[in-house]
Amino acid sequence: MAEPPLEPARGAPVPPGAQGRPAGAPQEPSRWRPPRLTFRRLSGLDRSGPPPPQTQAGAPLNPWTIPNVIGFARLALIPVFLVVALSSDDGQDALAAVLFAVIGWGDYADGIAARVTRQYSRLGALMDPVTDRLLVVSGVVVCWHFQLLPRWALAVLAAREVVMLLLGRYAQTRGVELRINWPGRLAVAPVMGGLFFPMAGLPKLGEVLLYVGLALALLATALYIRDGWRELRAQERVD
Repeated sequence: MAEPPLEPARGAPVPPGAQGRPAGAPQEPSRWRPPRLTFRRLSGLDRSGPPPPQTQAGAPLNPWTIPNVIGFARLALIPVFLVVALSSDDGQDALAAVLFAVIGWGDYADGIAARVTRQYSRLGALMDPVTDRLLVVSGVVVCWHFQLLPRWALAVLAAREVVMLLLGRYAQTRGVELRINWPGRLAVAPVMGGLFFPMAGLPKLGEVLLYVGLALALLATALYIRDGWRELRAQERVD
């Protein structure tokens, strides 16, 4: 359940040539220098600084990169997961659970691959959150079908994912950058775990994690809406 890129840290150095560039305009790739690859940067804990210009609106899609190959594989495995899980007797199938985990952890794998190889792309930035939301919805379908989790909570989670997809699309058409907040980042693990553990035979643990992840995800959505609305108002005042 990947979220939008993190906004630059307050006080982060401004790259040469960035001064005077309109807000939201992509940086020139020739002027952008990737940050030093520390453990925190490699693991994704440190997302400070401006996002890579190759991932911003207006950049070429650049589909054929190592991270995107991982992304294509994740996307292709989602229907395989659904077929395996829905073909089981009770939804608690080892192969289905492993497939779900592999697809979910693949999000971290393609992020690490991008940071190691410096192969950032606009397609990857667009594809990853869509794949993550499809995976969450697929997990909801399986848990709903076999009644592994409370259906009201699954319905709220599915609705939240659909709303985020629509919000992301609307924000793109209006030139608004939805930047990640920490509730959204923290929600990923409990939401994925909440769907994984019931399929692995631990429904009670999954239910607890689902409630935690759902609370964080809904808080994150409210903050995205607030921040997006403020940016739209700021654009209207400029216009």
